[in-house]
Amino acid sequence: MPDITSPTLLWIKFGLFVLVGLLASALALFFYPDLKLAALLAIAIWAFARAYYFAFYVIEHYVDPSFKFAGLGSFVRYALRKRRE
Repeated sequence: MPDITSPTLLWIKFGLFVLVGLLASALALFFYPDLKLAALLAIAIWAFARAYYFAFYVIEHYVDPSFKFAGLGSFVRYALRKRRE
């Protein structure tokens, strides 16, 4: 399957990810209404977003500009290979 290159489809994909994340968070808080859970969800979302940013932007622009990642799987392979070296 080829990469999505249409800007319209990419924006739709972004919107769907945001919608799914908001829906999942809202349902978790609906079924388990708790301020601690809301705080933990916010921290988890922030931490995963920063890790994703690191996995792609930081590695490609500061650590190894020659390597281009195709997804999280390629990042894991890259990280494991670098760890062995």
